[in-house]
Amino acid sequence: MNWKDYQEEAAGFFRNLGLDAQTDVTTKGVRTTHDVDVLVKSHHAGFDVTWIVECKHWKTKVSKLHVLALREIVADTGADRGILLSEIGFQSGAIEAASLTNVLVTSLAEARVKSEHDINAMRLRDLYDRLEACRECYWEIPKGARIEHGLRPDVGDCGYSGSTVISAVEDLLARGLRGRYPFTIDTMGCIALKLPGAVASSGQLQIGRASCRERV
Repeated sequence: MNWKDYQEEAAGFFRNLGLDAQTDVTTKGVRTTHDVDVLVKSHHAGFDVTWIVECKHWKTKVSKLHVLALREIVADTGADRGILLSEIGFQSGAIEAASLTNVLVTSLAEARVKSEHDINAMRLRDLYDRLEACRECYWEIPKGARIEHGLRPDVGDCGYSGSTVISAVEDLLARGLRGRYPFTIDTMGCIALKLPGAVASSGQLQIGRASCRERV
């Protein structure tokens, strides 16, 4: 990985958080203009928020001078926060210079660990929105058409049920949002009838005709 790849990877990290991130941006300050590695913007609680991110893909630890320089850029541009990224780390003076300021010194790896829960929750919420759209589309299809195209079994029969799939996925997403891992699913018998034989007969899914009828 070169410095440019590191910069793009950092921008991708912030985009995964749902933020707008642009690389190689020239931003205007009160005194002068500044070339910024990654400019991150978001809108939260009615306020526009701006972060300036500097990426140091170096083989040596970042010194205090670079923290002070970023503090000056943040102050000149009126940004809300400065973030200095380095996978190698920071000299003790750099850490002290960033302490109790609006400049954060960290690594991309550490940032990923700390934000993993937030990123997963955001992705789960996106999946939940897609599930709701799927549910609306499913119930807009006439019952006869759903039976004809195998989206649900006929009355009295057991088989694949789109309604069961939607309910099962909703349950999975709810567990994910609550952080309940790993998942153990005991109510997907109808789905198993349409899965490959090895999976359906593995014992991981309990198939019961009565439970299928109850969930169509």
